[in-house]
Amino acid sequence: MAAAGVGQQWVLVEMVQAFYEAPAYHLILEGILILWIIRLLFSKTYKLQERSDLTLKEKEELIEEWQPEPLVPPVPKDHPALNYNIVSGPPTHIITVNGKECINFASFNFLGLLNNEKVKSAAQASLKKYGVGTCGPRGFYGTFDVHLELEERLAKFMRTEEAIIYSYGFATIASAIPAYSKRGDIVFVDEAACFAIQKGLQASRSNIKLFKHNDMADLERLLKEQETEDQKNPRKARVTRRFIVVEGLYMNTGDICPLPELIKLKYKYKVRIFLEESLSFGVLGEHGRGITEHFGINIDDIDLISANMENSLASIGGFCCGRSFIIDHQRLSGQGYCFSASLPPLLAAAAIEALNIMEDNPDIFQTLRAKCERIHKALQGISGLKVVGESFSPALHLQLEESCGSRENDVKLLKRVVDYCMNSGIALTQARYLEKEEKCLPPPSIRVVITVEQTEQELDKAASLLKEAAQSVLN
Repeated sequence: MAAAGVGQQWVLVEMVQAFYEAPAYHLILEGILILWIIRLLFSKTYKLQERSDLTLKEKEELIEEWQPEPLVPPVPKDHPALNYNIVSGPPTHIITVNGKECINFASFNFLGLLNNEKVKSAAQASLKKYGVGTCGPRGFYGTFDVHLELEERLAKFMRTEEAIIYSYGFATIASAIPAYSKRGDIVFVDEAACFAIQKGLQASRSNIKLFKHNDMADLERLLKEQETEDQKNPRKARVTRRFIVVEGLYMNTGDICPLPELIKLKYKYKVRIFLEESLSFGVLGEHGRGITEHFGINIDDIDLISANMENSLASIGGFCCGRSFIIDHQRLSGQGYCFSASLPPLLAAAAIEALNIMEDNPDIFQTLRAKCERIHKALQGISGLKVVGESFSPALHLQLEESCGSRENDVKLLKRVVDYCMNSGIALTQARYLEKEEKCLPPPSIRVVITVEQTEQELDKAASLLKEAAQSVLN
């Protein structure tokens, strides 16, 4: 007991000695903390606000006066989204719209495989073997042998190490971007990028820097500015990833991206390139491999390629391809891959057969290119309209040479041109946008889609009819 008492006295002596030896700022800080704790213990957490109770009659009057805001803003009855065209039968070369038979210049069936007998037979055989759907994501009994075969075939066709397929085309690039680019990373993106890319960027929460459409000088300006910023904080720069996101053929403009110049900038400023090829896959290149084959660029120079299978392959879904370690990361981080039910086997089988046709008939790409160039030339010189897009793009845009003064009036005027053509047996469509959500809203336009099934006479007829419609409506 005596020893314990001596020990306690010794501890007390040490505490007093430490108190005298402690720096003044240390004592002041401790004193402030003690006073703050005492204040918190004895102060009220909130103040009661004085109020007078309302009578029952006053409450009822307030309730009667209250007008709730509408859940959504009012939409006019003539809005295009509420007055859609109804298609009967397959949207092939000849399409029946609202009961009227027309030549199809609206569907993205570039290679004419949508109603191909071999493709339909492959899908029917798969339907009998596997059933309709999968009812599960790839990680939960949603992986079928036909999925693995399609991924292997796509990787082999694109000459990459590996490929991954998604069950929804829009979700492909929208899932791929946030799988790699996170908060704090930097993405340089063309201002004409499609809406799927914009949604992927939004989900990534990265720092987005837009450069002017296909303007490599403007892109390099941004890269130089970022390089200067990185030199100010090298530690942060080492952990910040940088990406360039572009399209092979731009959906909103029909322009081709200057890929050779982008490759030079990639290695000069040490950035990664993501390439969206939904419009160029199955279109550009001697064998339809896209813009890398078109320019003769080594595909390994591109960090990630994505495309949907809803255009040239006439199926549903999309894919990404690249090196194995890049693709494998999406199997754990691609939201559209991890959480959506996998692609129905019948659609995977259809895509495989479409790949077979592309490989067995490489001349089909030259045929498509020739028809694109034919109508591009024929559409030149239309009074009041200008052609936007490359001569070899299968999706062209016709825009007004001069605006009527408001976007609403421009849209209505172009709709009259589309209706004129529809009444004469040519099915066209206007390009649609979510106007309030687009980063850089493109001008209103009529989209003209070319396929291998359209004959030269039909191409000439469409061009002639568009000139006639423009003369009648615009002049």
